Amino acid sequence: MSQKSKETGLDRRNFFKALGAGATAAVAPVAVTPAAAVDPGKEETKSRYRETDHVKNYYRTNRY
Repeated sequence: MSQKSKETGLDRRNFFKALGAGATAAVAPVAVTPAAAVDPGKEETKSRYRETDHVKNYYRTNRY
């Protein structure tokens, strides 16, 4: 280690440690709010899968 970095007290390793500590401190104050429950209703919960000719051809060609 060079004499200059010993005098300043902030070498490469300590610089990255300080940088990481600063990033952690900046993220910490973020508040988490609870999620709101939403009822999707009948329209959004109905089944959308339909076995059309297109789907049947896919199954036939891929042996499902």
